[in-house]
Amino acid sequence: MDRDSQLELYGLVADRLKEAHAKVRTLQVPEGVRMALTRKLLVITAAAKHDLTDAARRLDQFTAELDAGRFPTDGAADRTDGTP
Repeated sequence: MDRDSQLELYGLVADRLKEAHAKVRTLQVPEGVRMALTRKLLVITAAAKHDLTDAARRLDQFTAELDAGRFPTDGAADRTDGTP
């Protein structure tokens, strides 16, 4: 990936992460679910530092699940590794 396209992808992923965080903040869900969703976004953010393409793929999946209304259950809300 050349430098210009990588910078463009970083900008796109950063904008989408910002939108996803805003969407999670406004959800009417229990606090444990909100925390689990926020942790997932933080894992994606950390992944972007090492593998931008993978982070973009993870963010696509996260956004699709969020848009479909699929949230972690209360048991999954206790997980800290960012997995569903």
